[in-house]
Parts: sequence; structure tokens; C-alpha cells
Amino acid sequence: MVRHVILWQLKQEYTPAQKAAAAAGIRTALEGLAGRIPGLVSIRVYTGALPSSSGADVMLDAAFTDEAALAGYAVHPLHQAAANGYVRPHTERRTCLDFTV
Repeated sequence: MVRHVILWQLKQEYTPAQKAAAAAGIRTALEGLAGRIPGLVSIRVYTGALPSSSGADVMLDAAFTDEAALAGYAVHPLHQAAANGYVRPHTERRTCLDFTV
């Protein structure tokens, strides 16, 4: 099993309302991939970061059957549509950690 964890910072110029809307769109788009991409075991997006101690606004936590499934997810058209339509336009920094469990 491979875990894929990403932390994003939303654009700093966004108002709190814009950040909330962007985070909700990211969650809907990415969690909507569940059951639609081979090898994607689970996918969850967290948006309730505590502002006093968090260095990110949105977190993705996904699990894949293996590294090949993660590689397939990265280029899958449904994932690319979600990333290009909902994630990349609203984020300015991304940190990723992939690991086996």
C-alpha cells in the first residue's frame, strides 16, 4: 500500500470566503475520484486547518494499491481535470510525501 499526502496553501490574496469556496471545490473534485481510478483505494481531503498552528490550508490523504497505481493516478484524465480545474488555479504552494505502509 502506498500513501500519497499533499499539503497546499491557498492563494494568500484570497479572502476567508474565497479560501473556503476554493477548499470546498478542491474537496468535492478530488473526493469525487473515489471508485473511478484503478488502484485508488481511498481518498480524503481535509480543510479544517487550525490557523494558529497550520502551515497549510488543505490536505489530501490518498491510498493506492502500489506505486504503479499512484503513477497511473498522476496522469489519469479524471485526476488531471480535477487538478487543473480545481486545485492548481487556487493554490500557490504544494508539499507532497509519498510512502509505503
